[in-house]
Amino acid sequence: MITRYGKWDGLDLDQFNLEQLLEKLSDFFLQSGFSQGGWSRRIQDPDQSLEALREAIRQLIRSGELLDETDLKALQDASGALDENKLDELVDALIQRLLEQGYLRATPDERGTPTPRPGQGRIEKDEGARIKFALTEKGMDFLGYKALSQLLGSLGRSYAGRHDTQHLSTGIEAFQSSKPYEFGDTLNLDVNATLLSAIQRHGLGVPLEVEYSDLMIHQSEYTSSCATVLMLDCSHSMILYGEDRFTPAKRVALALTHLIRTQYPGDTLKLVLFHDSAEEVPLGRLSQLTVGPYHTNTAEGLRLARRLLLAQRVDMRQIIMITDGKPSALTMEDGRIYKNSMGLDPMIMEATYREVAQCRRSNIAINTFMLADDPYLVNFIKRLTSIAQGKAYFTTVMTLGEYVMMDFLRRKQKKVR
Repeated sequence: MITRYGKWDGLDLDQFNLEQLLEKLSDFFLQSGFSQGGWSRRIQDPDQSLEALREAIRQLIRSGELLDETDLKALQDASGALDENKLDELVDALIQRLLEQGYLRATPDERGTPTPRPGQGRIEKDEGARIKFALTEKGMDFLGYKALSQLLGSLGRSYAGRHDTQHLSTGIEAFQSSKPYEFGDTLNLDVNATLLSAIQRHGLGVPLEVEYSDLMIHQSEYTSSCATVLMLDCSHSMILYGEDRFTPAKRVALALTHLIRTQYPGDTLKLVLFHDSAEEVPLGRLSQLTVGPYHTNTAEGLRLARRLLLAQRVDMRQIIMITDGKPSALTMEDGRIYKNSMGLDPMIMEATYREVAQCRRSNIAINTFMLADDPYLVNFIKRLTSIAQGKAYFTTVMTLGEYVMMDFLRRKQKKVR
C-alpha cells in the first residue's frame, strides 16, 4: 500500500501552525528510553519510526489538542466518527510539511532504507518502521526557545542581557563618557570630543591641528564572555525508580543552547555525558540521546569538562552538572574502568575530590544540581561544593529547569573582578 502526500481539501496546510504541532510532539522527539512500570530496569531505544510518528500525530488529533471543532468535523464521516482514510491523509501531509519546512529530517535505520526526500511524494507504509525521524537544527532551536520561554515565564523574568561587569572598555557600543586614548585601546574615536580638545588648545582655525593628546575615544560597558560545559549524568539510575530524570535534563540543555545562541553570541556551550566513562556529544544530537551505560564516572566527566574549558580563551568558565547519584566508577591510569555499584568507594571518591580541586585551581566554577536527597549524597555534594566553592541545589524533575536557569542568569549578572 502506498501513501501519497498531498494537500488535503479539508484544511489549508499553508496556514496550519506547524510550530504548535512541533511543540506538542516534543515529548515524542525528546524521549530518553524510559520504560514505564515502576521499578523497571529496562532500557529501550525510543521508537521514532515513521509509524510511531504517525501514531503520535493521530493521538493529538483524536484528543482535540491540534484541530479546532470545525476542522475535526471535516474529518468525520456520515456517522460522525473520524474517517480513518482522511485522518491518515492529513497525518501524512503534516509530516511532509514538517520535512519541507526543515523542522525534521528522515533517515534510514541500520537496515539502510532509502531516505524520503522532501517533495518526493510517497512513502511505502510497509517500510514505515524502517524510516526514522529526528529534529533538525531548526527544530531543536524552536523547542529550545519554547523550553526557555516556559522556564523563565514561570519566574516572571526576561532573558535578555549579557555578562554585566563594573568595568569599562573601549569596544564598539558607546557609553555616555569618553576618555583620552591610550596605547592598546580600540580606536573607537569620539570625533566631537577630539575636535573640541584641539580647538581648546589652538583655537578655531584652518587647518585645525590635532595632536596625539587630543584623541578621545568612546567608552563602552565591558561585557565578559563565558564558556559553559553542561555535564549530564546518563547512568542507569536516571530512569530507575519509576521516574524519568533524563528527559527534563535534555529540555534544560535545549533551553541553555537557545539562550546562549540568541542572547550571548560570544559565549559557548558544550555538552558532556558521563556514565561508565565520559564523552563530549555534539549539541545537535541532544534530542536523540538515551540513558546508559550503567555507572557514574563523575571524575572523568569533570576531567573532560575542565579540558574543554581550558582550551577556550574566555573570562569566565563554569560547569553545570546534573546528576542523581554518587560516583561509582573511575578511569584508571591504564585506561581500565574501576566500578563499584554500591557507590562511595574511598578510591573513587578521593579521585573525584581531586578533580574538583583541579577545577577550582583552574578558576572553573562548579554548580551541581542533585536530583535526589539521599543522606549519603547530601554529604558528598556538601564536600564537593566546599572544595569547589561553587553552588549546589537539591531539586526535582519538576523544578530542575527553573533552578538551572535561575543560577545561569545569576552568574551572568555577577561582576567580574
